[in-house]
Amino acid sequence: MAISFDFTGKRVLVTGGSQGIGLAIATAFADSGARVSITGTREGPEEYASDLDPFDYYQCRMDREEDRASLCAAMGTLDVLVNNAGQTVENEYELAGHRQVIEVNLTAVSDMCFRCLPQLTASAGAIVNIGSVSSFISVRDHPAYTASKHAVAGLTKAMGDKWSSKGIRVNMVAPGFIDTRIVDWARNDEQLDPSFLKQIPARRIGRPEDVANAVLFLASPEADYIRGHGLVVDGGYLLR
Repeated sequence: MAISFDFTGKRVLVTGGSQGIGLAIATAFADSGARVSITGTREGPEEYASDLDPFDYYQCRMDREEDRASLCAAMGTLDVLVNNAGQTVENEYELAGHRQVIEVNLTAVSDMCFRCLPQLTASAGAIVNIGSVSSFISVRDHPAYTASKHAVAGLTKAMGDKWSSKGIRVNMVAPGFIDTRIVDWARNDEQLDPSFLKQIPARRIGRPEDVANAVLFLASPEADYIRGHGLVVDGGYLLR
């Protein structure tokens, strides 16, 4: 029997929810009855290929503090915050690129949590941060991405500890290789390289829905006794 979650009447914010993993998370919450707000970097939802009509769309460039402040002020009530927005750049061994990634992947995550704290305290809500298998291992060409995702794991632990007394549950989902644009480098004529798949015990790449299922679980009352932890969704990749 399939597991389903009921978020009827709940307000959910998914940053970076306009495509990829974020869109799958937002869709799963909406299908479970929630009113879902998403963010994207483009001016309006019509600029994306995906149908974003089910969601309240906010333009928010996560590297801009003023955008983050406006977003959180617009939320009103909030039951679940999913910090999904993130990025990597090519020049992370240079200070400009390093700063950009840290700002989006770590500082913005912290800022969103701080700014939404009053709403989440009022609702005894949940925060789910999106980390990565890079929260536990290195991506040698992307030191800022690696550092930021390690830091998100630590941030989740500290906030999960500190804010549990406020009734807020803070946890992290750490995806492995998921079928989004980020794994295009592993494709050959639109097919995944077999040698790449051999690294994954499940022998398949993850689906965005695999991550969404984990997020909904951690945001649900069924996960009430889980605080400050990271749920790895990687098909067993970290076992290697």
